[in-house]
Amino acid sequence: MQHPYLPPPYPPPPERSAEVRARFAEEARSERPDLAALCLLIGAEADGALDEAGIDTAQAELDRLAGELPYRPGGPRAWAEAVRRLLGGRYGFHGTPGDYQRLESSLLHEVLRRRRGLPILLSVVWLEVARRAGAPVYGVALPGHFVVGFGATGEQVLADPFEGGRVLTGPDAELLVVGATGAPLDPGMLEPAPPLEVVQRILNNIRAWAAARPERSDVALRAVELALLIPAHPARLRYERGQLLVQRGQFTAGADELDAYAELIEVIDEPAAERVRQQARTARAKLN
Repeated sequence: MQHPYLPPPYPPPPERSAEVRARFAEEARSERPDLAALCLLIGAEADGALDEAGIDTAQAELDRLAGELPYRPGGPRAWAEAVRRLLGGRYGFHGTPGDYQRLESSLLHEVLRRRRGLPILLSVVWLEVARRAGAPVYGVALPGHFVVGFGATGEQVLADPFEGGRVLTGPDAELLVVGATGAPLDPGMLEPAPPLEVVQRILNNIRAWAAARPERSDVALRAVELALLIPAHPARLRYERGQLLVQRGQFTAGADELDAYAELIEVIDEPAAERVRQQARTARAKLN
C-alpha cells in the first residue's frame, strides 16, 4: 500500500507478505539455505513491486553473469581478479558513501539493477556469481565491512566488492578492521560466514537504516519479523518487536510481546524483566 508522504519502495499486501514470510522461514530452516533466495525474499518483503517474475529475473541475471566468467581461471588470486574484471570492471558494480542512505542498497534485486549497494549486498553478488561459476568463494564478515574470500586458509585471497572488487593485501584487511573497531585483525575474523549469518547481518543493516528514520518503523518491523524466522535468533529481537509495535500504536500486541520477552529473561535478570513489564503496563495504559 502506498503512503502519500513516504518514498518507495512500498511493502506488499498482507497476502503476498504472508507467502513471502512462509517461504523465507522454510528456506532459513532448510539443510543448505540458499543465500540468493533468502536475499530476494527480503527484497520481496520490503518492495511490493518485486513479484515472482522479478525474483526469477534476478536469479537469471546471476546465472548470466556467472556464464561470462572464464572457465577455471587458476588459483584463488586468478579467480579474484577474474571476478573483479567482470563485475567491478565490465559491469561497474561498486559502492559509494551515499549508498548507505538508501534502503535499495540492502535489496539484492535493486543492487543487481543499479549495480550499487552496501558492502555486504555487493559481496552477495560476488559470492553468487563466483559460486555458480565453480569458484572456491565465501563471505568474510570483517567488523564493519563485509568482503569476500577465495581459497582455503593457507592461500586465502580477499577482495572488496565495495571498491569494485579490489584485491586486498594483508595490511589492507588489517586497516579495515582497525578503522572499524580500533582493535587488530583476529585470524578468526577471516573464517567463512555461514549464509544465515550473512542474512541476519543484512537484516541488521535494514533495521539500522530504519532506526535513523522513525517514519519508517514499518520497514524496521518487517526486518525484525523476518529475523525472528531465522533459527537461533537473538532473544532481544522479541523486545525490539514489542517496542516497534507500541511505537506504531499496536499497544496490546506490543505489550504482549514485551511480557513474553520479560518471561524469557526473568531467570537471568529479574530487575530487567520487571523494567520490561513496566513498559508493557505503560503500553496497555495508552488504550484507556
